[in-house]
Amino acid sequence: MLINHLYFIQFCVKSRFFIHLNGGSSIKILGLVGSPNINGNTTKLVNAILNGAAENGAEKVIYNLASLNIKGCDACCRCQESGCCAIDDDMQELYQEIQAADTVVLGSPVYMWQMTAQTKLFIDRLTAFLKPDFSSRLDNKKLILVFSQGSSDRDAFKPYFEYTAGILYYLGFDVLETIIAAGTDNLEVSFRPRLLEKSRELGKLVSTTHLSGPEFRRGESSLIPLI
Repeated sequence: MLINHLYFIQFCVKSRFFIHLNGGSSIKILGLVGSPNINGNTTKLVNAILNGAAENGAEKVIYNLASLNIKGCDACCRCQESGCCAIDDDMQELYQEIQAADTVVLGSPVYMWQMTAQTKLFIDRLTAFLKPDFSSRLDNKKLILVFSQGSSDRDAFKPYFEYTAGILYYLGFDVLETIIAAGTDNLEVSFRPRLLEKSRELGKLVSTTHLSGPEFRRGESSLIPLI
């Protein structure tokens, strides 16, 4: 018999896993960091976006996926009928946070030409948002992707980033933007004020109103370029 895992999270994951700050806005932005380096480049970029949103009064929540107990998908497919994953772990908290958020910011450094293992576990478990006909239970949930990479060539992993965005589109997310911090082996994000400012401005933009994808992209086009 399956336990009531949707209620289990009320008693499980505690504040050591996340920071929850309420700015009093009806807009909620969720940050998910898939880096085992909790104070690294990816975390700084995700926080910059969230901080920009908070400046406009948005509620922000951030999780570090490496600090959570997230098991791999076992392909039981029970979620397709019920909409609920049968695995009782910290992912149950994230399901509710994703549904409650207006925008999700998902960040990962590049390890071995792709996202980290911690991020991949999370992505695999998002299959719970798919219905039996493989349509999504999410209604074009807005998402910003953040990648940091040691290579100074911003296009080095472009096909993989596009592939990742495609997976997220399929799962029901509207990927508004992909931020790439290239060359972080030589110049950390902390020393790149224009990139941090770009990230903060993105946060302000997504927290201003419930913009559709095209509306967001028209506003985003006026922001300073990435470096």
